[in-house]
Amino acid sequence: MQILVSNDDGVFAPGIAALSNALADIAHVVTVAPERNHSGASNSLTLESPLRLRQLDNGFYSVNGTPTDSVHLAINELFEQEPDIVIAGINEGANLGDDVIYSGTVAAATEGRFLGLPAMAISLVGDKHYDSAAHYAKVVLSKLQQFGLSGAQVLNVNVPDLPLNEIKGIKLTRLGSRHRAEPIVKQIDPRGKSIFWIGPPGKTQDAGPDTDFYAIANGYVSVTPLTIDLTHQDALANMNQGWELS
Repeated sequence: MQILVSNDDGVFAPGIAALSNALADIAHVVTVAPERNHSGASNSLTLESPLRLRQLDNGFYSVNGTPTDSVHLAINELFEQEPDIVIAGINEGANLGDDVIYSGTVAAATEGRFLGLPAMAISLVGDKHYDSAAHYAKVVLSKLQQFGLSGAQVLNVNVPDLPLNEIKGIKLTRLGSRHRAEPIVKQIDPRGKSIFWIGPPGKTQDAGPDTDFYAIANGYVSVTPLTIDLTHQDALANMNQGWELS
């Protein structure tokens, strides 16, 4: 089995090393990731400047671009035969609910999906127990193999930041939602000019028993299948009843 590993925290992040090392026990792993942190980059591509691919001493490849660039370049340039799956992570911090819209980790996985491959994004809801998240990356991958890998699949996996023996298991979930983000933080730089910081994410709004937020809060790994089709089908049906095309 061949696996492409990427992330958005950068090629030197501890999470990508933990994931790559764990998966190397069961597959041939190629690791390609941005040379620096690109958290929040979503599905952005670099179109106005060239990309450079550099192999590091540990065998990983760095790209002077985004998570999406990394996956796109790796699949089209590094593999003679396409990988069996793209796995992005282990992200430092949660990708729950609305986070998936902005997440570079989820974007790296969805780029694999856009190129016809099954994909998984995995995040640790914290920054300590990467070994727990790496373990569950292999567990979820095993489940995918059991039921058959499909190029239509993107799984968003979040793991509580707990020792392995304290995690209660896996729950299949839907995405919850947050309240709107906290206000912009305005400051003045040393030259008297205004600068702005994006405020932190909003608190949970929809965290019902079947959501990813609820699973994490109760010590479970959350596994949410994502769809790429953003079409609002109900709105489309309603609009078709009253719109006239000319």
